[in-house]
Amino acid sequence: MAQEFPYDLDRRYLPLLLPLGFRPGHDRVTIDDEALVARLGFVRIRTARSNIEGAHITRDYRWWTSVGARLSMVDDGLTLGTNHRAGVCIHFRDKVQSRLRPGGHSALTVTVADLDGLVAALGPASPRTA
Repeated sequence: MAQEFPYDLDRRYLPLLLPLGFRPGHDRVTIDDEALVARLGFVRIRTARSNIEGAHITRDYRWWTSVGARLSMVDDGLTLGTNHRAGVCIHFRDKVQSRLRPGGHSALTVTVADLDGLVAALGPASPRTA
């Protein structure tokens, strides 16, 4: 059975998100026994559950680094963000490709409404990835 995790939307950012194809009632993170799929507007990322090493909550982002589909300036991470308060950073064993980085991402941050629920569903990150 699939679990769905809608984004925690800060409505002030809708003018930035709507041109990216964001649809509040449609975009979300979905996980089932086989895969994780995260969608925000025109960006979609999919990976097998077996490729997930774990996840942890991160907080207090700068708004300009957290809203929309954003590449990390520090590493190869990807953020699918709808607020600057908090999200879940998901770590991958093998890099996962996206439209934004064909070489892949080793981590994905998503600003879902149920942070604890997503971490519980994916499992905590190992000490080396947290």
